Amino acid sequence: MSISLSSLILLTIWISMAQIQQGGPDEKEKTTALKDLLSRIDLDELMKKDEPPLDFPDTLEGFEYAFNEKGQLRHIKTGEPFVFNYREDLHRWNQKRYEALGEIITKYVYELLEKDCNLKKISIPEGYGVIVLNPNENYIEVEKPRIHVQSSSESADEPAEKRERKDKVSKETKKRRDFYEKYRNPQREKEMMQLYIRENGSPEEHALYVWDHFIAQSAAENVFFVAHSYGGLAFVELMIQREADVKSKVTAVALTDSVHNVWHQEAGKTIREWMRENCCNWVSSSEPLDTSVESMLPDCPRVSAGTDRHELTSWKSFPSIFKFFTEASEAKTNSLKPALTRRSHRVKHEEL
Repeated sequence: MSISLSSLILLTIWISMAQIQQGGPDEKEKTTALKDLLSRIDLDELMKKDEPPLDFPDTLEGFEYAFNEKGQLRHIKTGEPFVFNYREDLHRWNQKRYEALGEIITKYVYELLEKDCNLKKISIPEGYGVIVLNPNENYIEVEKPRIHVQSSSESADEPAEKRERKDKVSKETKKRRDFYEKYRNPQREKEMMQLYIRENGSPEEHALYVWDHFIAQSAAENVFFVAHSYGGLAFVELMIQREADVKSKVTAVALTDSVHNVWHQEAGKTIREWMRENCCNWVSSSEPLDTSVESMLPDCPRVSAGTDRHELTSWKSFPSIFKFFTEASEAKTNSLKPALTRRSHRVKHEEL
């Protein structure tokens, strides 16, 4: 096990500190001198002494990574998945490398959505056939501004020499505080604060905002929802807030491993009845696709997504979801059969 120079210096200092504290009052001067030495050490520079520069490639090829035919990120030479601890005992550097690669992958995913899925990235997605909500992005992180609070004792007529002395003491105190903070939490470089996005501070608020500003105002007569995991909870909350509007515009809802709960969310009887008729939840299960799955809650039919992996439930159930949407759309456009078709669907589910 190797010990870096910075670790050796700190270890020596703390051992000396402990030895001095065991002495009597005559050692106070040495203790004071040692504390002064500690305050002069720039821990951040010590930590960076053996750290490689934070200069990373700007392409996947530069990182020697690529996506294979299965869409998996693999190392070009070894074929191994991504390794976070690329350099041992350099967590800060590894984290920065991880973040740099993440930025590249984010751009790559956007390119795939535009190129392979024919989606278009625009700021205001009005008038398009597909709207992809982003309920997980509810805030941005910015550096917290440093505020200097002037004490009542500070005044403009204070002698310059006294002000300079107080400023010097204040700077030394701050330097010592920053030193110990960096030692305690070396990864924390800046004080950050969260600024929540107006009217989009939560997934539920985001769904409501998109409904009010885009979906409700669109000319679409058949609106379909695919809501995964917490998205199902957000949709139920949308129904609670805009029940009449949702019922008049939404044709069918496909939930995939949804975590909603009609009882905890206090969804009314009319909402639960509408969900039984117009929703279906494809849940994670080892059973074959579309196999009926029992449920403790009488909100909507539950069927297997054909996989027991939560993150794959949407992808695995897409063929059944589009068939479900097609049948619901045909039933709605046929004025003679909508009620009969939905009733037959309900009876079939209850028989299962």
